[in-house]
Amino acid sequence: MLNEARITVLLAGDDEGFLTSLRELVDRQPGLHVVAVARNAIEAIDAAIARLRRDHTSLCLIALTGDDDPGLHRAVRQAGADALLDKGEMVGLLIDRLTKVRAVR
Repeated sequence: MLNEARITVLLAGDDEGFLTSLRELVDRQPGLHVVAVARNAIEAIDAAIARLRRDHTSLCLIALTGDDDPGLHRAVRQAGADALLDKGEMVGLLIDRLTKVRAVR
């Protein structure tokens, strides 16, 4: 992968083991790199998403949650996330979406 920009990924969640596994999965994908990990949704929304969006304009921000609270989903999108995924559809869909974003950049 010569001269292709890597996609940087922010992971957020309250399950330490899940985050560790997800980080390993994402970092193993060609062209993807985890740039930050937030320990809960509030940390991701209040600090990480807005800051990362400002500092890294080409960053692909996809929030992953098991919480179906519409207010949380709305806050994530308003903070600047590109998409929101349910944990139930996580692995295959996440990699698919990140790869598609990479293809158009």
